[in-house]
Amino acid sequence: MIDKDNIEDFLDNPVFEIEEADKQPQIGVTNGLAWTSVGGDLLKIEAIKIKGKGILTLTGKMGDVMKESARISNSVVKVLIDEKNIKIPNENLVKNSKDEYMNVYDSYDIHLHIPDGATPKDGPSAGITMAVTIASILSNIEVRADIAMTGELSLTGKVLPIGGLKEKMIAAYKAGITTVLVPEKNYQRDLKDMPSD
Repeated sequence: MIDKDNIEDFLDNPVFEIEEADKQPQIGVTNGLAWTSVGGDLLKIEAIKIKGKGILTLTGKMGDVMKESARISNSVVKVLIDEKNIKIPNENLVKNSKDEYMNVYDSYDIHLHIPDGATPKDGPSAGITMAVTIASILSNIEVRADIAMTGELSLTGKVLPIGGLKEKMIAAYKAGITTVLVPEKNYQRDLKDMPSD
């Protein structure tokens, strides 16, 4: 007889599991959402900054489209910093030999990483998540752990609509996410297709 206590005796190990969201907000860690061939998945994007010259390093099994998204996100964040839309505290700034503050993005190298390197990740939907991660690490502002987001960024900073919203929302729910940020067009067009449960 099969019951909930011995079901594992009859089944293989799970092939695909959605990782639970972190409980505490962190600097440089943002929850994204990805569509996969088996549904949606929570995609944690991490960044660190290292004193340097503004070089962006990308790791994790990213395809060409996602690498391009990372470069666009980095450029958008630089523009937002220049326009003072992202405030950088003075303690994050480095002084040059003339005792003048340098741009924060020229003072640090950024290493952007997507863990779970065995799973290939590609497609245009992580731009906003990468931009928030980069902005967080440069400004020392924590990102809430109970929020996930999806959306591609244009070079002018517009958040573009994505596909697979239903699968991504289900993944967010399974990971314990309470709030999902989606592009406005997806909100208008796709939310009616979401199951109420």
